[in-house]
Amino acid sequence: MQEKIKNTVSTYRTRKGVTQEELASEVNVSRQTIIALEKGNYAPSILLALKIARFFNVPVEKLFAISYEK
Repeated sequence: MQEKIKNTVSTYRTRKGVTQEELASEVNVSRQTIIALEKGNYAPSILLALKIARFFNVPVEKLFAISYEK
């Protein structure tokens, strides 16, 4: 079984009315990093995950979870 990180960053970003560029600026990464993260192609560092959770004022577990795929 393969472990993958699933995230709801796009959902929270859309609800808050924030662009990928604005989120990237707030957490000090590139827009490309946010794009890759939202597509599931990038697993964030603990520091980045915490910064994003703080930005949305939610626990990290609301944004990121491990999924198991065959």
